[in-house]
Amino acid sequence: MKRILQLFMVLALVLAVNATMGQGQAKIVFDEMVHDFGAFKEADGVQTTTFTFTNSGTEPLVLSNVRASCGCTTPKWTREPVAPGAKGSIEVSYNPKNRPGSFNKSVTITSNAENPTVVLRITGQVDQREKTLAEQYPRTIGPLRAKSNYISFAKLTMGQVDTKELELINDTDKPVEVGFRTVPKHLTAKVEPSTIPAHGSGKLIVTYTTKEAESYGFASHRIYLSLDGSNDYKNSIGVSATVEEDFSNLTPEQLAAAPVASFEPTTFDFGDMKQGEKKSHTFQLTNAGKTDLVIRRVRSSCGCTAVAPSKNVIAPGETAPINVTFDSRGKRGRQSKSITVITNDPKNPTATLRISSNVVTPES
Repeated sequence: MKRILQLFMVLALVLAVNATMGQGQAKIVFDEMVHDFGAFKEADGVQTTTFTFTNSGTEPLVLSNVRASCGCTTPKWTREPVAPGAKGSIEVSYNPKNRPGSFNKSVTITSNAENPTVVLRITGQVDQREKTLAEQYPRTIGPLRAKSNYISFAKLTMGQVDTKELELINDTDKPVEVGFRTVPKHLTAKVEPSTIPAHGSGKLIVTYTTKEAESYGFASHRIYLSLDGSNDYKNSIGVSATVEEDFSNLTPEQLAAAPVASFEPTTFDFGDMKQGEKKSHTFQLTNAGKTDLVIRRVRSSCGCTAVAPSKNVIAPGETAPINVTFDSRGKRGRQSKSITVITNDPKNPTATLRISSNVVTPES
């Protein structure tokens, strides 16, 4: 019986201590947990609100950390201990610069309160400011501006003619006369109007004629402009296209009798090479089809890789070597290069061969 009484006394003492500890804690209570800034303009700048809290506990309240969920939100808070019954504040600012649209951000508060972690939220809607002319047309071409200094025709089929336009903006106080220094033969270009008035606009009209290009696969070129008679080579527009053969009109019989390009192998690793060393490998291309296989174009991804097909027309059943030489001069470490072979195989007109090596420098 005596032992049972001792156990009850210990248990009562523990409960009493816990009750005392529970009474001696701070407690953080906020007037509001979420603040909605509503809709405002990006140009209105930083928006700020203040969350007010009360220490409703019996011990001083200390905020150990206040952390925002992103760098766009900046909190400031009461650093000194907050006495029981006293108030403190957390000021939260949101920077809308370059952040149009709705937002929902959190601020996590850590303290010595009985509720040690509290999450506040700010929300709102940022209306995008009107962009400046420089932002709308970020590319400069001499005194002119454009959204891009590049025209991409993407994919074209051989025989196709396509036209694209590029808007040119004159943001200066003087008219700008636009002429041309050089234009590739497969492109035609004109500017309307040829003299773009001050604070006015014009358009560059470019037509791509694939038959004049006489080349398959990806190709890029530049049109060099003459602005007010200037010959500055920087005043240019890039033009690119990938030209493919048109197989859409082939009959089932023609497809069955078509050439078939078969490579053996498609990858080769030279292994370790001393810097400056050259190594070669021969890929074998077999025509597994029933009509002549024509190599339209062979292109390497790097000037350090030379490609030499033995012939451009391969008869049915014939195999022809494609010799590839890699020059490691100026290279170091792991290298990977590609060779693109374009043929008249309608099912696989573009094949990619790959070579690799590890170029070892004297110091390594």
